[in-house]
Amino acid sequence: MNTKVRVRFAPSPTGPLHIGGVRTALYNYLFAKKHGGQMILRIEDTDRTRFVEGAEEYIIDSLSWAGIQFDEGVHVGGPFAPYKQSERTEIYKKYVAQLIDNKCAYYAFDTPEELDALRNEFQSKKLNFQYDNSTRKSLKNSLTLAKEEVGSLLESGSPYVVRFLIPENEVVVVHDLIRGEVTINTSQLDDKVLFKSDGLPTYHLANVVDDHLMEISHVIRGEEWLPSAPLHVLLYRSFGWEGSMPAFAHLPLLLKPEGNGKLSKRDGDRLGFPVFPMQWTDPVTKEVCSGYRESGYFPDAFINMLAFLGWNPGTEQEIFSMDELINAFSIERINKAGAKFDPEKARWFNQQYLRKKDTKSSAEAFNIVLKEKNIIAEIHNVEAVVSLVKERVDFIKNIWDEASFFFVRPDAIDEQAIKKRCKENTPEILEKLSAFIAQIAGWETTIINKEIHEFMEQNAFNPGQLMVPLRLSLVGALKGPEIFDIMYLIGKDECIDRIKNGCKQIISTLNL
Repeated sequence: MNTKVRVRFAPSPTGPLHIGGVRTALYNYLFAKKHGGQMILRIEDTDRTRFVEGAEEYIIDSLSWAGIQFDEGVHVGGPFAPYKQSERTEIYKKYVAQLIDNKCAYYAFDTPEELDALRNEFQSKKLNFQYDNSTRKSLKNSLTLAKEEVGSLLESGSPYVVRFLIPENEVVVVHDLIRGEVTINTSQLDDKVLFKSDGLPTYHLANVVDDHLMEISHVIRGEEWLPSAPLHVLLYRSFGWEGSMPAFAHLPLLLKPEGNGKLSKRDGDRLGFPVFPMQWTDPVTKEVCSGYRESGYFPDAFINMLAFLGWNPGTEQEIFSMDELINAFSIERINKAGAKFDPEKARWFNQQYLRKKDTKSSAEAFNIVLKEKNIIAEIHNVEAVVSLVKERVDFIKNIWDEASFFFVRPDAIDEQAIKKRCKENTPEILEKLSAFIAQIAGWETTIINKEIHEFMEQNAFNPGQLMVPLRLSLVGALKGPEIFDIMYLIGKDECIDRIKNGCKQIISTLNL
């Protein structure tokens, strides 16, 4: 194994990047930075049938938004370029030829139709067909055909694939940094295709060759690749690269909130949360899938949340900056069991980051929301409003739900609240209050507070008689921060107008 830490994230551009993929990239990044190593982005695009236009750019943009940076890769270059597998086909041909020469791989000329017929035949006998040591010697390949016939088929351009020759009845040991020793007998493995009829390698060959040539020290990838690990170990052995084979770590699955099965887009649709880092529009169907960025998540909150899906620091601390995650991270503290995704916890992380954000930057972000609603407000007023309500919300955009009345007069007052909390004399009390407010000298929160309380004492009004209908008039509902802060920020004239409007609605609702 290499002593210098070099890791890679190697997604396929077959659609939007799932948050499970982002977590894989994150763990690679944290591990590399913890050990002073390099992080590489490689695009594994050899499956052209599943290629999706725009997916590569989406992957790069998503990881950039999340703050995961690369030292080398398809978008930044580096000493091991090219970093896109479709641009490395000549390299793979050389290594396929080496395997064939060493009798570790062979040509197979069976057509898809012939193989389908075999599968159906086996299925009719309630058996599972596998191209392996039990069937290969009866099939159409260079192990069974005469050398001259193989040469003739190749020269004539007959379609073929190259299959790996799995050794018979051997025990393969995979040393996994998370799961310990994983063993499998080769009798359970099939002769996987390494090179396809379209002239491109499969994932298995390209992955092993590229990891070796790019001097990858650790392969940190999803649990779904664990069944392929024995094949990859055999490939390293066949090439004579066992001494420099990377260490493997297979990450636990991200599970549905209920815990039964892998987290999917359908789960997000069903329960109302994103499973992609950024919004994605399918280039064919035009279906739009929501993303964490557009849903209002801060990238650092998103990363903090993902880090805890399968790893824990061994302490009570939950809020980490990226630098703190790097310092605390270790593969030894990654769980073997799958990690249940909790949408409520995801929102909680964002709430914590919103509370930590300085008011100025939060106000600037909320001001964008206001401008989208064609509301122009002084930034110092926006800052004051944000400071009053940001503790109550999970997202910047939700500040509007808690604070719209600061910027727009409520259209209506909660009728149920009027019926429950207002009396026949409420309009009279509000009219008297309106006249009193008009003569208050100076308009500061402390002055308003003092004056209103004196007014209540002088008139023997209790808070229920005065403060409840006042809040209803100003806000439209029984919610919001301290009433005197609201009065100060919306201004004296607006307070008087809203109180007068409140009187009319109370009279109408109570049929006075």
